[in-house]
Amino acid sequence: MSQLPERSSTATVSDSDGEFVIGMTVSCRDEEWAITSVTRTTNGWKLRVRGLTEYVRDQQAVFYTAIDKVTVFDPKLVTPRIDTSPKFRHARLWVETMMRQTPVPLYQPELTVADRMLADPLDYQLAAVRKALDPENIRPRILLADAVGLGKTLEIGMIIAELVRRGRGNRILVVTPKHVMDQFQNELWSRFALPLVRLDSTGVARIRQLLPASRNPFTYFPRVIVSIDTLKSAKFRAQLEKVRWDIVVIDEIHNATNPGTQNNDLARTLAPKTEALILASATPHNGDPESFKEILRLLDPTSVLPDKTVDREAVKRLIIRRHRHSPEVSSVVGDKWAERAEPVNILVAASPEENAVAREIRDTWIHPANGSAPCADRLFPWTLVKAYLSSPAALNESLDNRNNRLVKSDKPDQERELEYLRHLRALSEKVTTKRSAKYNRLVDYLKDIGIGQRSKKRVVVFSERVATLNWLKENLKKDLKLKKDAVTVMHGGLTDQEQLKLIDEFKRSDSNIRVFITGDVASEGVNLHAQCHDMVHYDIPWSLIRIQQRNGRIDRYGQSEPPVIATLLLDPQDDASPGELHVLERLVQREREAHDMLGDAAGLMGQYSEAKEEDQIRKVLAGSKDFDEVVADPQEVKDAGAGFFAGGDSGFSDEFAALLASFDSDDDSFVDPQSFGFTDDDEDDVDGTGSAKQFTSSLYNHELDYLNDALYEAFGNVPKNPPKAGGVGFTVNSNSTAGLIPPPDLQRKLKFLPQDYVKDRKVDEELILATDPYRGNESLNEAREGMSHTTWPAAHYLGPLHPVLDWAADRALASMGKREIPVVSGTVESPTAVVLATLMNKRGQVVGLSTLTVSTNLLDLLDTEVQPNIFDWLDNHGLGDDAINPNNLELPDNAQDFIREAVVTAQEELSTVMVAAKQNAQEQINTWSKRADAWESQRKESRGTRTLFRSDELLAGERQLAEALRPTDNILIRPMLLVLPAHVDSSEEGAL
Repeated sequence: MSQLPERSSTATVSDSDGEFVIGMTVSCRDEEWAITSVTRTTNGWKLRVRGLTEYVRDQQAVFYTAIDKVTVFDPKLVTPRIDTSPKFRHARLWVETMMRQTPVPLYQPELTVADRMLADPLDYQLAAVRKALDPENIRPRILLADAVGLGKTLEIGMIIAELVRRGRGNRILVVTPKHVMDQFQNELWSRFALPLVRLDSTGVARIRQLLPASRNPFTYFPRVIVSIDTLKSAKFRAQLEKVRWDIVVIDEIHNATNPGTQNNDLARTLAPKTEALILASATPHNGDPESFKEILRLLDPTSVLPDKTVDREAVKRLIIRRHRHSPEVSSVVGDKWAERAEPVNILVAASPEENAVAREIRDTWIHPANGSAPCADRLFPWTLVKAYLSSPAALNESLDNRNNRLVKSDKPDQERELEYLRHLRALSEKVTTKRSAKYNRLVDYLKDIGIGQRSKKRVVVFSERVATLNWLKENLKKDLKLKKDAVTVMHGGLTDQEQLKLIDEFKRSDSNIRVFITGDVASEGVNLHAQCHDMVHYDIPWSLIRIQQRNGRIDRYGQSEPPVIATLLLDPQDDASPGELHVLERLVQREREAHDMLGDAAGLMGQYSEAKEEDQIRKVLAGSKDFDEVVADPQEVKDAGAGFFAGGDSGFSDEFAALLASFDSDDDSFVDPQSFGFTDDDEDDVDGTGSAKQFTSSLYNHELDYLNDALYEAFGNVPKNPPKAGGVGFTVNSNSTAGLIPPPDLQRKLKFLPQDYVKDRKVDEELILATDPYRGNESLNEAREGMSHTTWPAAHYLGPLHPVLDWAADRALASMGKREIPVVSGTVESPTAVVLATLMNKRGQVVGLSTLTVSTNLLDLLDTEVQPNIFDWLDNHGLGDDAINPNNLELPDNAQDFIREAVVTAQEELSTVMVAAKQNAQEQINTWSKRADAWESQRKESRGTRTLFRSDELLAGERQLAEALRPTDNILIRPMLLVLPAHVDSSEEGAL
């Protein structure tokens, strides 16, 4: 073809205020950066930037043009370079890597990676992901309030994965209770390839060895998991206040909602300092309406109106809640969550010795004949009742503690109480294990279900009192003839490392533990269902919340056998009973009714606090309140919830119980798929497994193919060689695994992986990868089934976010000049430039993305065509996995001129192509601004309070954010590839 005519050159980017604009790519200190902020100084410009190239990727920096030489990247000046690699491997890697490293637009509704991880992509879980990404929120905000057992950790992993792919997940902070840190860290790494460094007591000690005392660990490690207790440290709090995050996750957020507490101060510190905020709690309301409103304010300061009422539309937007029997859950969990078996509630007739103790407690402490109890403390007699119902050991401990305090206090009227304490202690001592009817019934029950020396059967036994836990351990080993390590105890007095070790061991099938006796430290967040299907309440909590939390340890998603939950209740004779103890049996029964009907029992009492529920049950036991007055019927709560979002009076005294119940109502507007980000076209494409409309998102069929090409390119076609021979010992095995020996540059990256995983699996010596989901799950199950010494998988799943892929691609393309693009041949009619274009907001985030091809037509003029899917286009034009490189290309003389003209032409076309993306981004901001304006309008009519002043401050920050999220007028263009016609001998033509 003849040489293209010359055209006048125009600037690709410009700005009336100066040389630099937000989103522009610049070069400084031998690295490339994207500008995120531009500020004029007295002698130049202050540029805030985000790293683009390998060694600085996603790092934040500030450059002053008066000090640093900052060069603007001009896409028209790239140098074409012929690709001589087999099957155009280099060019395919180049395009694939550019597309992977370019964030998905912020407001794209389609999910890209959430359903490609090592987790079942169930519809109800993907709905949570879409809700978190809902563009109606100015930034990602969600409260995952699913009932116990639905897999909130998996939902969190899916949300984080999608945010990472959107360029919003470089800096991640996960805050959990200390006893679930290991479990949380393991799930996010093993299933999603999201590495978190654990800052428990061991992790903190390791940091002190690595870093100088003045260094902030939260700036050194970009992705961290830490317990909420650790963050109470004044030093850590001060360090937290100095950093910003892309994602903050706070698990069990109900523990951080009481104003004035350290936990709440922590949540308030973190919420405005993060782009995305993910809160999780199965019991998000702790009894105080202000505490629930506090959660909403953390998510969105406009969600609670100035008159202190909750914006119901905000609740729909910010909260998602389902339970085991919600239609969208029950229809898909199938055999992944076996239905709970009928409860086993065992009333145990008290022995004569136990009746004697009960009678003494009743006649002396609860209902004394003379009307005067031995102590003025009205709660202590009920402490004795709870201890009695737990075990003789617990009662003896309570009596001894009280006795010791009285002796030390030396009060003049203490002798009478001491005398009664000693008398009750003498009666209690007669209740030996042989005379404890409840204990002996427990032994019989455990034998009946198969607990024994030669059995693999396991059981979890819950009790509130540590004295009971230790007493049970000491006696069950002997009476069940179990080995010493077959019965174990966990309670809050153990260190975080001791707790994590016990939980980890119990999950493995080769563990010797058969009876896991635990206090309520294990009732929140701990998964005990992997190898266990039986649970016993040795004593019954006087709280529906606590009963529900305990049950959820084995009754949860992933439980393959029907969980059996047994309850033991000591039943003294009527003339000896210190209270209406059968109330506790009714409490257990009502929890089951609420489980089946509502999926949550917290709303039945309207207290949302274990302590407050105990206080109410104590009154029922004492006969001063009726059970049905204190514990609502589940049907009543459900009926109230059905009308909550209609806007009228729910007819139920507890508005928040009605609110939570309303999430399971038949309100179509609430479950509308479009509210989760579906378009009309997407809606019909959703099947029961949650797989939405499929589209090609890669040049490679499998992640292994991408890794394979990258390693062969990086190591000169000899990656299989040992390191001394220039390779990495790369192997691909028939059992769907691959392995490599990490070279020094990869080993340096391992310090940002979970260190237990690196140590236990000796990853610095060899990294083993599972190359398909089946093998990945198999490896994970093998670790948890006890086929190895650790619960970390031996073969880690090679998912789309695996850091080894980034390392391999960077290594493979290191030889490519920063101003070069590959030249290949394909089945095109004329030379074609492939161009990538992005529209940024003022923060440097991608809000629009387009790929175009620019080619010459019969009149030697340039035509542009927007390619909805560039991967399909490349595959259709001979650059798929069956590409052939004839290695006969010669670069035309004016190839660089053609690329320059292609960039100019593409820019002219893109000014109209990007209009829709820009309008969409503007609409999202305008929608939020209207809500903010409405809130401020109502605010003018309200008296100032501390809470409102805080909301004013937060809203001002949100307005600044909204302004920064507005799209710029500059479209950034980058040529990716030059494709020459395969049938043209370019050496004869000499020009394009």
